[in-house]
Amino acid sequence: MPTVVIPFAGAKGKTRLPAEVRRELSAAMFEDVLAACRAVGPVRVVTPDEELATDLERVADPGEGQGAAVAAALTGVEGPVVVVNADLPCAVPADVRLLAETAPALVAAADGTTNALSLPSAELFAPLYGPGSAERFHAHTGAVSMAIPNLADDVDTMDDLIRLQLRVGPRTLAALGRLQRRVA
Repeated sequence: MPTVVIPFAGAKGKTRLPAEVRRELSAAMFEDVLAACRAVGPVRVVTPDEELATDLERVADPGEGQGAAVAAALTGVEGPVVVVNADLPCAVPADVRLLAETAPALVAAADGTTNALSLPSAELFAPLYGPGSAERFHAHTGAVSMAIPNLADDVDTMDDLIRLQLRVGPRTLAALGRLQRRVA
């Protein structure tokens, strides 16, 4: 059973979402990703957000970017690992399981960054995130690139959420509904 790591920037992340809805939408997307990941294995959340539920294994984000955050969460982990970004509100357990079973594997975003990554061992991780990271992870680990739409479709903007609204998880869908009622 893999250990699943979710890097979650909290309210400080997702800066391209409108400020007035950023916290609510980020939290809803995170909760949908968390639900998908909990069905696959033990979850560690690396975040600066101290307001998360107390039943989570929370690792403090060192504040040096996503690579350093994931590395901190992997400290002491033995065996296979899966890293799933918190802005993938369409994620479902079957997708995360498939990624885990295919390790080493990755799912890239449309812009070439890495949305999800599985490794047979935590020791294989290197902090390679950023533009073009999918190619760097592939070169470093030999990871197979997988086409899993629910893990490839990340959310950076409201346009992304609107495009994905028929596939997002229940918490994100509920948050979108609340926001639409406020606007109406």
